[in-house]
Amino acid sequence: MARRTQRERYAQRERQALCDLLLELGPDQPTLCTGWTTRDLAAHLVARDRKPQALPGLAVPRLHGITERVERATRDAHSYEDLVALVRAGAPVWHPARIPAVDEAINHVEYFIHHEDVRRAQPAWKPRDLDAATRDKLWRPLRLIGNRGFRKSPVGVVAERTDGVGRLVLRSGTGQVVLAGAAPELLLYAFNRREQAVVDVRGNQTAVADFLAAPAGL
Repeated sequence: MARRTQRERYAQRERQALCDLLLELGPDQPTLCTGWTTRDLAAHLVARDRKPQALPGLAVPRLHGITERVERATRDAHSYEDLVALVRAGAPVWHPARIPAVDEAINHVEYFIHHEDVRRAQPAWKPRDLDAATRDKLWRPLRLIGNRGFRKSPVGVVAERTDGVGRLVLRSGTGQVVLAGAAPELLLYAFNRREQAVVDVRGNQTAVADFLAAPAGL
């Protein structure tokens, strides 16, 4: 039971580690989210947790302007330290994410990605040495996320783990590339953090060129 509880709290561990890093770096540091500083990222996470009116724009592109306005208002209404404190506190009592299983389901990928968005925007970053259970957890959502992330690829896309046993067909098509890397790196690559993800793109020259030239799906 203790091992199960530990696995289920991965989202909370990432949330707390991200908050520690945000406080360490301050409000004006870059992130991998284009145009966002650490202050902007903290405001995004607060709005996601606490402002229901911000949520539709996270899924529906034509509503994204509403989300941006809510995030800006959230950013401007709080000091940076208060924003980070709100992120650290997590969702309010009325939010389904107060249930640990729901929190884990909807937040473990979100907080891993955004933690790395901050880490990898800093000089001399290195991939973290994550334990096997955590790497496995980050492998499991790759099929769904990869289907979306590579939906614009003109060639087939296969993900192949180098830190364990695992191979997923993420997109079928004429020609094929293989993305080889550790599970966390493949997840980052699928989320369009391609320049910072440690992933080897394998295949014939034409397939690789066509794949790299295609726009990202996310």
